[in-house]
Amino acid sequence: PGYSPGFKKPPAMLRLKRKRLRRSEPASVAPLPCGAAPRAHSAPARRNPFSSLENAPRAGGIPQPLERDRRLPSPAGGSPAAAPFWQLLEPVCEDKPARRAEPSERADILALTEDNLPVAVPKVPSSPRHEFPADWSIKTRLLFMSSQPFTWAEHLKAQEEAQGFAQHCRATETNLPQNVQEPKLSTELRCAFQQSLVYWLHPSLPWLQLFPRIGADRKIVGKASPWSQDEALQQVLMSDWSVSFTSLYNLLKAKLCPYFYVCTYQFTVLFRAAGLAGSDVMTAVISPTTRGLREAMRSEGIEFSLPLVEERRTRKQKNSEANLEEVANRLEVCNSMEDGEEAAPSDDDEASFSWLEEMGVQDKVKKPDAISIKLRKEKQEVQVDHKPESLALVKGTNTFTLLNFLINCKSLVAVSGPQAGLPPTLLSPVAFRGGTMQTLKARSINAKARVQLAYEDIFSLEIAGPVMPHALHSLTMLLKSAQRGEFSAVFYTHEPTAVFNTDLDSASSALNKESVQKDLPMCGLHPKTLDQLSQCPTLGKSSIRFLEMKDYAYTWKS
Repeated sequence: PGYSPGFKKPPAMLRLKRKRLRRSEPASVAPLPCGAAPRAHSAPARRNPFSSLENAPRAGGIPQPLERDRRLPSPAGGSPAAAPFWQLLEPVCEDKPARRAEPSERADILALTEDNLPVAVPKVPSSPRHEFPADWSIKTRLLFMSSQPFTWAEHLKAQEEAQGFAQHCRATETNLPQNVQEPKLSTELRCAFQQSLVYWLHPSLPWLQLFPRIGADRKIVGKASPWSQDEALQQVLMSDWSVSFTSLYNLLKAKLCPYFYVCTYQFTVLFRAAGLAGSDVMTAVISPTTRGLREAMRSEGIEFSLPLVEERRTRKQKNSEANLEEVANRLEVCNSMEDGEEAAPSDDDEASFSWLEEMGVQDKVKKPDAISIKLRKEKQEVQVDHKPESLALVKGTNTFTLLNFLINCKSLVAVSGPQAGLPPTLLSPVAFRGGTMQTLKARSINAKARVQLAYEDIFSLEIAGPVMPHALHSLTMLLKSAQRGEFSAVFYTHEPTAVFNTDLDSASSALNKESVQKDLPMCGLHPKTLDQLSQCPTLGKSSIRFLEMKDYAYTWKS
């Protein structure tokens, strides 16, 4: 009497005890708050399934939600100890069995929610504004976080997906209200979301990741590349690439394409239409460059400038002039003409060797030849190779010469390695000849995180792929309406493209906004996006890393 029939089957009883132990183990090892009394029916160590047989019939007596209810209030009780890592993130759907998330995914979300929540980011340098500056760098990943769910971005219907593609191809302008009441039921919002994810790519090789190309050898190595040893196939690929490249340039010249990127294994080129980034002519910026590439461009008659090198040189010149003025003033006070002559530096340092004659050793010391003098003059330019400061700017009709140079440049394609024979990647916001429609990858993740001694629901939306400037602005406009004007975001930048945010046309006259809108009506961008991209860049050599919206106003950190 009093014995359970289950006792006659030890394997079944053992499984039951192990299952119950596994469920309650995180709660049993969690530290108790200060001053809290221990639970009455908890054993000191319940690792042996046969140590407390009297509790076996009541295995299902304490449901799992009660365990969660006991654990969640502990942070609010003022516990100074940090909760264990696995307690910071809990499934949102409590009535369903919890899915086993990948460790990397959970750790990634945890790190971002701890480091990049609005309450955790100190001293955002910018003041709140209704628009953030244009960011011309290419993003590889975006992570949006909000207290409102992103269910409206999940599981698009076939009709909504098709409508989004049609709206992109027709450049349909979508204007959403400031606050969408039911985002999940808004077909207009979901179609606009699909529309903002579309971009165009050439070449299209589904088994290869074609962006980024700089430093991508490890991701491409081992993949099938039949063209690497076949010169005839390489010529076919390059011929097809040249047609697509020329098509993009013609669209850019006609202002039917706002901009596009050419991504090689060594450098990236950004072509921009006239009227964008504060310039009244077509521009092309190349980064990073080397002395060999610049010499080849000069030999082809391409006129270009190195704005960052010239800016640094001008700054040093001004500093030296200021120092010379200070020295001259001091010398005037001392009334010493001889000291003044010694302090004045000669502009032609390399051509003045009178001091050798005074010492009588002018015949014994070998004077530098013309090549050495030239290298000395170009020392500052050579030192910036492969650095952001090596950015080269090409303007106006020279962009067409640059087009022909890139088409015929043999060093544009790698001759060895995993990327051997593979043409550069073309990225565009609009369709072009030979381009393939692609979409950015989007997924939403729901979690719970402890923020200021309390658990809060954290909803995140991850966008992966080559996110270009227009897509970044379009997505933020959608989130502004769908998330009620409150969200934060972390941006991951392709570093070689961050320097594209440098203001290269500060000396040019200010453009009339009305004329810009008039000249670029059919480029396929939303008017608000076009207005943002037409402004002069203000981020310098950096890019936006963190963006936050509160009460429909932006703050950002670069």
